[in-house]
Amino acid sequence: MKELLLEIGTEEIPAAFIPQALNDLENLLRKELETSRIDVKDIKTLGTPRRLVFLAGSVSERQRDWEEQKTGPARQAAFDKDGNPTKAALGFAKSQSVPVESLKVIQTEKGEYICAVKKETGKPTIEILSSLLARVILSVPFRKSMRWAEVPIRFARPIHWVLALFGGERIPFEIGNVTSGNVTYGHRFMHPGPSPVRDFRDYLEKTKNAFVLVDPEERKKKIREEMEREAASASGRVLMDDELLDEVNFLVEYPVALCGGFESKYLSLPREVLVHSMKEHQRYFPVVDGKEQLLPHFIFVSNSVPADNQVVIKGNERVLRARLSDAAYFFQEDLKVPLEKRVDQLKQVVFQAKLGTSYEKMSRFRKLASGIAERIDPALKGTVERAAFLCKADLVTGMVGEFPKLQGIVGREYARLSGEKAEVAEAIYEHYLPAFAGDRLPGSSVGDIVSVADKLNTIVGCFGVGLAPTGTADPFGVRRQTLGIIRIILEKSYRISLSQLIEQSHNLLKEKVERPSKEVQQEVLDFFRIRYQYFLLDKGYAPDVIDAVVSTSFDDLVDAQHRIDALREARKLPDFESIVIGSKRAMNILKGAPARNEVDLLLLSEAAEKNLYQAYLKAKEEIDRLLDQKAYASALLEMTRTRKPIDEFFDGVMVMVQDEAIRNNRLALLDKIGSLFLRIGDFSKLA
Repeated sequence: MKELLLEIGTEEIPAAFIPQALNDLENLLRKELETSRIDVKDIKTLGTPRRLVFLAGSVSERQRDWEEQKTGPARQAAFDKDGNPTKAALGFAKSQSVPVESLKVIQTEKGEYICAVKKETGKPTIEILSSLLARVILSVPFRKSMRWAEVPIRFARPIHWVLALFGGERIPFEIGNVTSGNVTYGHRFMHPGPSPVRDFRDYLEKTKNAFVLVDPEERKKKIREEMEREAASASGRVLMDDELLDEVNFLVEYPVALCGGFESKYLSLPREVLVHSMKEHQRYFPVVDGKEQLLPHFIFVSNSVPADNQVVIKGNERVLRARLSDAAYFFQEDLKVPLEKRVDQLKQVVFQAKLGTSYEKMSRFRKLASGIAERIDPALKGTVERAAFLCKADLVTGMVGEFPKLQGIVGREYARLSGEKAEVAEAIYEHYLPAFAGDRLPGSSVGDIVSVADKLNTIVGCFGVGLAPTGTADPFGVRRQTLGIIRIILEKSYRISLSQLIEQSHNLLKEKVERPSKEVQQEVLDFFRIRYQYFLLDKGYAPDVIDAVVSTSFDDLVDAQHRIDALREARKLPDFESIVIGSKRAMNILKGAPARNEVDLLLLSEAAEKNLYQAYLKAKEEIDRLLDQKAYASALLEMTRTRKPIDEFFDGVMVMVQDEAIRNNRLALLDKIGSLFLRIGDFSKLA
């Protein structure tokens, strides 16, 4: 076993691309090596903005030998009475690319057959790697890739060098205009020259000496430690942001943390504005005191050791000062106009060409939110309507114009300063939640209601004007917003009808919608069903349990969830499997049968069908009571008590008899049983 080391040296790759690229590189190489019959273990990937590195500590020196046996026609068909090969044998040999004389006869359960045995002796691994590595490198997918110069390949950024070693020996291949070698390069500014490499241990030593920390975990640890030290020097601590830390980690090869400052007057700005100005635009980390209050300091990470720390610090301070000065200006100017008076300006903001302005959109979902509040808690109606009226007003402020990601946050702050109720101000921010998968939900019912109304208006509107999401495009985030509504309804246990909400939202959009009403509403409802199913699958629910419930009804998501949870638990009951089997048999028999009437007692002649009918009447009374109380687990337990009469019915009674009256009566009885089960789910869909 030998060590395999690959380094792809490039121009700076965007930080957001690198983690996924390293994961893809590992998966692609692992798959290619396994497909090539090369044993490999001890794999790891490393990377910086200028290099993607793959290491396999143990790789076999040769491919495994390969042997395959393919069975052909029977011996008697393959050879004539004189033992000469027939056309069948000749055709089989040709199809397997082997000489006919190499065919063998083997004994099988069905008799003697001919077979072709194909063998291949494994080649030295280094020969395989020469062609394999170039193919893998160019297969690494990126969100965006590019061409450069006259090189006929694409990659995230231009490739400048490739280091490829197997057991210390160079793996020869070319990629574009680059020939693989045994040389790496150091930090672009601090140690740009080449360094020959023998193995991974030597590689780590050479890159570190050349001011490159190639291990992301080592870099991150250094960044954390240095930031904490710098923050402590300013009598504070870093306001850590793991997402920003990950991004900064892949922006640098040799991190050096430094601490800068800004004028205390800027601390009068809203906290979110200050933090956003530092993080989003400059990749700076704020500094807070022991009470989590912002201090007039920030930490930034340089990609090299400065010749003079103060020169670099002052340069970054100038940049941030300009940002904060702009923010302060916009903040003061915005406060001259109360938030309420900005709402009318939304008439000049186009939400979508076919769906109208942001003012029109607000007017629509405000009415929808009011209706939802009427159902959930009428006492909230006034607060909901006020929050919906104001929640888009910050879109026309200077602050949001300069810092678009602060929409909602700025609106909340301006609402507070305008004297709005705390519930209204908070809902202005919360109505954007959840903003992404896994994001937190609104913390108030007012925020929940406005969020659902706003999102649903967007969803129905997009479907109504032909902007439903496709496999490659979802510009209005319809998938995300649908999942957001599902999460709010489920996690807050709101008992509301999806179909009614969709209909009401559609009615408010009638003048804009270009497609048939029923068609649009059904498509939106189907889209919710699909997203709900994906949501449950991600949580580990069995697909057949989901399908059994959702196929019957999911309009009330909370109720559907209760039925799914109860059904999942009921599968553990000892008699439940028999109920499922009986339900499937009943459903199969009922398929295509004519409409059923009531059961005629006079036509029940067999003891088993009489017993089943009596068991049904007894069970129905109790099951109906339990289902009305939404006690689904108890209802399912009660259903299992019908197992014996159901089994006896199917064992002793012929349903599809010639006598039409008796046949239809027995079908009616099965329909009664099936309808009882269908109030929870379609058991025939359970595996």
